[in-house]
Amino acid sequence: MARIAGVDIPKNKRGVISLTYIYGIGLSRAKEILEKAQVSEDKKVQEWTDDEIGLIRENVGAFTIEGELRSETQLNIKRLMDIGCYRGLRHRSGLPLRGQRTKNNSRTRKGKRKTVANKKKATK
Repeated sequence: MARIAGVDIPKNKRGVISLTYIYGIGLSRAKEILEKAQVSEDKKVQEWTDDEIGLIRENVGAFTIEGELRSETQLNIKRLMDIGCYRGLRHRSGLPLRGQRTKNNSRTRKGKRKTVANKKKATK
C-alpha cells in the first residue's frame, strides 16, 4: 500500500480511484493531480515508481485535505451556529438545512423515529 497524506491508498486499484480515498480529493481533483505528476490515470498504484509517488505527494500537498479540511469544515459550522443564522439554527437542532421537506423524509438527519403515544381517555 502506498501512503499519501497519512492515508493508506489501495494498491490494486487504478490511481484515479485510489486517490479518492483521501478526504478532500474527488475524481476531478485526482485526475488533475495525476496529470500534473505526468502519471497515467489507468496505471495501478502498485505499478507506480518511487519518483512518481514523490511527485504525487507534492501535488497532493498543494491542497487542503484530511484533518485540516475536516477542522476547517467544523469551524465553519460552529461559526454559523454562533452567529445564529438560519443554517446555524438548523445545524443546532439537527434538521436538514438546504430547504428539504421534513414531514416524511430526512430520517438521516433527524435520527431514529421517536414514537409519541396517544392520550388515554379519561374514565368516568
